[in-house]
Amino acid sequence: MTMSVSLLATAVVLCAVGGILMLTRPLTRILLGAVIAGNGINLLVLSATGSAGAAPLLYGVPLRGVTDPLPQAIALTAIVITLATTAFLLAMAYRSHQLTGTDEVHDDLEDRRIFLRAEVLGERDELREEYRSESGRTRTDRARYRAERHRLRSRLRADRALQARGRDAGGDLWHDVLGADPEDYVNHEDDDRGAAG
Repeated sequence: MTMSVSLLATAVVLCAVGGILMLTRPLTRILLGAVIAGNGINLLVLSATGSAGAAPLLYGVPLRGVTDPLPQAIALTAIVITLATTAFLLAMAYRSHQLTGTDEVHDDLEDRRIFLRAEVLGERDELREEYRSESGRTRTDRARYRAERHRLRSRLRADRALQARGRDAGGDLWHDVLGADPEDYVNHEDDDRGAAG
């Protein structure tokens, strides 16, 4: 079996370009990367069959001169799967653009929270070790230690509050993301009281 070097090089380049595009954040680039990488893999599978031979007919064709039909069937199946993946990613990009105004893939919130918690707990342990190793602590040292611990706790509480607000999302994107402005409620209550009174 002989393999075409130009086909192999083209397939490798297409796979590399597709892989690089799939590592970016915008969904449209990820979509283009998936399509390019899919075509590169199809070309790689087809180039693995070697040089072209006769059509795989049942009768009248010597078996040694027939092209292997299996890689072609695999490539045809991969084309259908790539089409479905393209449609799915296109729908995701469109929906993301509708909801957020951008098609970028954001960081996972749960990963960010786990990282924040580990960071805060690490800082708290360092602070505790430093405080316990000091001898002859003064009031100022104690106050500084308590203030620092309070700051670390406040970071975790603020994150928990943000998480709770995300769980109680009511569907109003503006209200859920930015939170309600208390002055709006005060103005509405005053208007209601004024209308009732």
